Amino acid sequence: MSESQQSGDILHGINLKTILTQLVAEFGWEELGKRIAIRCFTHDPSIASSLKFLRRTPWARDKVEVLYLEWKLARKEQL
Repeated sequence: MSESQQSGDILHGINLKTILTQLVAEFGWEELGKRIAIRCFTHDPSIASSLKFLRRTPWARDKVEVLYLEWKLARKEQL
């Protein structure tokens, strides 16, 4: 059994920077801001400023993680 199966967290071992970088590469900042309406995605976005906000704001981080999981599952890729 893998560590992620043991912990019950399918995002185990995937850091927030990786998640955000992949989402920006896939959707771009504009689309990301439409899908998750938070200021750090819509006004002068950057990875650094977005990470700072997401690390301090659990509800926003949850939205990003859910979008990431939905995107990965839609692409049928292994996590």
